[in-house]
Amino acid sequence: MGLPFESGMLRSYFIAGTQDIKDKHKTLEEVVKQALEAGITAFQYREKGPTSLTGDAKAKMAQALRELCADYQVPFIVDDDVALAVQTNADGVHVGQKDERVTQVLKEIGETMFVGLSCDTKAQIEIANQTAGISYIGSGPVYPTGSKADADPVIGVDSLANLVKVSQLPVVAIGGITEENIQELPKTGVAGTAVISMIAQSDDVFRTVKVMNTTFKN
Repeated sequence: MGLPFESGMLRSYFIAGTQDIKDKHKTLEEVVKQALEAGITAFQYREKGPTSLTGDAKAKMAQALRELCADYQVPFIVDDDVALAVQTNADGVHVGQKDERVTQVLKEIGETMFVGLSCDTKAQIEIANQTAGISYIGSGPVYPTGSKADADPVIGVDSLANLVKVSQLPVVAIGGITEENIQELPKTGVAGTAVISMIAQSDDVFRTVKVMNTTFKN
């Protein structure tokens, strides 16, 4: 059993894979370590795209990142790969509406780790509310994003706030979030923000994470 889920984990949630590191002078491990030192509250390993790692290389990277997160007592979450999550003894796994059915994921991992689910409609959240075992909801994209080629249509701040009202679970906002527009999000009631490029491509990771943590203090 890994770290138990707490809504505070969603405050500054970093998502990344090797494909997201555009600076050739930095590795994913180096960026994640910087982010951990800066104070992120959760990390999700997400390898997606034509240049992403697969097979043994992906497993080796996941294990290295899992150990890094353990050093800082920050939850390590795997995106859409239950087998890899189990192999690395991850704290959590995150699945989308297009990924493996969440009910099957919950059956496979039991109570060994927590589960996050992507939802961007009221109907999806209402189903999640009735599904025992889900710990949190990821909703977005809130703003236009270039980080995910398969991103769903933008939902916007007002729709995000309406989804939060419907959800019985804590919600983390994702998609197109920057140091400028993040200030609009606390009023929606979300527990925090999940970001990719905001940290992965930041010229000052410590500044960026501080902005996230001070925007969502609770």
